Amino acid sequence: MNAQRLLHTIDGISTFAGKAAAWLIMGLMTLVCVEVFKRYIMNMPTAWIFDASNMMYGSLFMLCGAYTLAQNGHVRGDFLYSSMRPRTQAALDLVLYIVFFLPGIAALAYAGWDYAGDSWRIREHSNVTADGPPVYHFKAMIPLAGALLLLQGAAEIMRAIICLRTGVWPSRLKDVSEIDVVEEQLAASEHVDEETRRNAIAHAQDTEEAARQRGMGDSIR
Repeated sequence: MNAQRLLHTIDGISTFAGKAAAWLIMGLMTLVCVEVFKRYIMNMPTAWIFDASNMMYGSLFMLCGAYTLAQNGHVRGDFLYSSMRPRTQAALDLVLYIVFFLPGIAALAYAGWDYAGDSWRIREHSNVTADGPPVYHFKAMIPLAGALLLLQGAAEIMRAIICLRTGVWPSRLKDVSEIDVVEEQLAASEHVDEETRRNAIAHAQDTEEAARQRGMGDSIR
């Protein structure tokens, strides 16, 4: 297995976990809508809804972290990064991943394993509300999210090393992006002529590519 295939395999694992966790949004939305109806229409509030919604949202947030990292979707606070050459970006990323990311996420996974283990042993329930729901399954998401982030972090370190050697960032596993949604909406529209549709798609593609190059430094060789 070559390096690019290995990177895409790890990206695929993170993407699968993130997309699977994304379905929690549907459950969370249903839960909140039902509770709003019960609370304000039927005057029958449910005590454990607060705990359940927190657990569902927390699981979604944690399990999508590796997916967001795989798509290079985390916010960068350094405006200088986009003006650097790819090798400079890679060197900076490599240092930051080794010095900050790996120790921090490893600590999260290690502490989360003990934290979740203790919770499972006592079959912990929430003490926020009376007769709170079980929380041990939710706490198991902490070490799982840490493991996924460590795996994806290893892939990002590999990307940085490859870029240092070649001067070019390795490709990422492509996922549905905003431009795909734009193309689908324009294709289904009956009020946009073909030329306008092509121009709009081309403009959106140029905008997306420019943003990608600013983030990855692909335009600087």
